Amino acid sequence: MEPTNCLSDFRGCEISGATPGALDAFEHALATFQSWRNGSDGYLAPALQDAPSFVMAHVLQAYLYLASRDPVRVRRARPVLARLWQMPANARERLHLSAIAAILADDYEHAKALLGGLLTREPRDVLALQVAHNLDYLTGDVARMSDRVAGVLPAWSSDMAGYHAVLAMHAFALEEGGQFARAEEFAKQALKLNPFDARAHHVMAHVFEMTERADAGVQWMQEHIEIWTADTVVATHCWWHLALFHLAEGRIERALAVYDTRVRAGRSDEVADMIDAAALLWRIELKGGHAGARWSELASAWAPHIADAFCTFNDLHAMIAFVGARRWDLAQRMERELAQRQSSCTRHGDTTRLIGLPACRALTAFGRGEYTTAIGLLVSLPALAHRIGGSHAQRDVLQLTLRRALECMSRPVSRLRTAVRLSTRHPATTPDRGILRRPSL
Repeated sequence: MEPTNCLSDFRGCEISGATPGALDAFEHALATFQSWRNGSDGYLAPALQDAPSFVMAHVLQAYLYLASRDPVRVRRARPVLARLWQMPANARERLHLSAIAAILADDYEHAKALLGGLLTREPRDVLALQVAHNLDYLTGDVARMSDRVAGVLPAWSSDMAGYHAVLAMHAFALEEGGQFARAEEFAKQALKLNPFDARAHHVMAHVFEMTERADAGVQWMQEHIEIWTADTVVATHCWWHLALFHLAEGRIERALAVYDTRVRAGRSDEVADMIDAAALLWRIELKGGHAGARWSELASAWAPHIADAFCTFNDLHAMIAFVGARRWDLAQRMERELAQRQSSCTRHGDTTRLIGLPACRALTAFGRGEYTTAIGLLVSLPALAHRIGGSHAQRDVLQLTLRRALECMSRPVSRLRTAVRLSTRHPATTPDRGILRRPSL
C-alpha cells in the first residue's frame, strides 16, 4: 500500500505515517543509534506512541533488535516486521522491510544487496547505510564496506544530520582496509562535527592498535575516557582496547585489572561483552599471565549459548572460554553441536563447516597441549576465513594462538618457517588477507 501523506526526514527522505512530533523523537533515537550511545529504545517510544503507523520508526526498532549478537534479541524483530507488512509504505521503506526479512532469514548477502540498491536510489538514507555497513562487518566483507560508504559520500555535506556517522563509518572501513592514516583523518573529522561520536573514538583505538602505537592509544583513551565510557554501547569494548594496549607494553597486571574492574565487573550476559572478556583472558594467558578462576565464571556464562547456531564468531569465543576454564565437557558439547550444524544449508552452517569447526578443534588441541594438531588446523584455514566477521584486531586471536603454539614446539624456528609458508599459500590481492594475516602498513 502506498501512503497518502508524507513528511520528509532530516535528510530529505520521504517517510510514511509520521507526525512532526514523532519525527523529532525518531531523529533523536536515530542520532543516538548513529553515535553508538545508549537510549535509542527510550527515545523511540514516544514516536511509536504518537504515530503508530510511522513506518521508519518501526523499521528502526527492528534494526535495534537485529544489531545484537544474541539470537534471542534478534528474534524480537519478527513481530515488528509482521506489523510493518500491514502498514502503508513507500518504495524505499518497502526495501527496508525486505532487508529486515532477509536478515531474519539468515540471508545477509540478500539483505546487503537490497540495502545497496536502496542506497543507489537514496544515498542519504543513513539508517540503510549503517545497517549495510554492519552487515559488511559481520560478514568480513571489507572491500564492499569501503566501497559502500565511499559511494554515498558525494551526496553528503557537513550541514546534514548524521554526517559525522557517515565519516566514522568511512574511517572504520579505511582502517580495516589498511589505510590507517586516512582512517585517522576521517575519524578526527567526525569528532570535530560530533565529539561524542563513540564510533569515531572506537576507530581511533583500532588505528592505534593496528599501527602498534600502544602508548599513544592509552593516552587517547584516557584523554577521552568521559566520552566513550558515558552511556555508550561500546564502553566495554573500548576498555578491551585499552587492556590490549597495556598487554602490548607487557603490563599484564594492568590488563587483568581492566578485566576485573571494567570488562567483567558486572558479569554481563551480553554476548558482545562476553566475546571481549574471552578474547582478553586468552591474550593475557598467551602473554604469560594467569587468569585463574576468572575462566570458570566466564565459561559458565557462555554455556547457555552452545546451541545458538547463530554466529561462528560467537562460537569461537565460547570455545575459548571453555578451553581456558579446562571445561572439556563444554568444549566437547560445543564440538558435537558444530559437527551437526555444519551440514545446515544456512550462513552459520557454511561458516561452521569452513571455519568454525576446524578453528574450535584447533583451540581445543592447543588447550590440551597438542600443538602439532593445533598448528595444522590453524594454517589450513581457508583464505576466506575472514568472512566470520569481526575486525582485524579481534581476529588476531587465532594468529596469536598459532604463534604461541609454534613457540611451544621443540624447534620453534623451523616450525615457524613451515607455518608461514603454509599460511601464505593463498596470495592476497587486497588488504583483507584472511584470518591469519594482518593488512600491511
